[in-house]
Amino acid sequence: MNQSPDPDWPKGLSRPALRGFAAAGITTISDLTRWSSADLLALHGVGPKAVTVLRPALAARGLSFREDD
Repeated sequence: MNQSPDPDWPKGLSRPALRGFAAAGITTISDLTRWSSADLLALHGVGPKAVTVLRPALAARGLSFREDD
């Protein structure tokens, strides 16, 4: 199955990170609000760069990771 990533995902996320999110059931950027950055880092394919890219993308939408509330 070849699905395009959600267009709301910020540029700079690696394909392994996007696959890790998909495997965990994270399909939209707003799904990230249920996760802490530490939980995301534990996912296969997700590294510190992904969290660094995602934090401002969430903030631009008035959102944050669970631990950042």
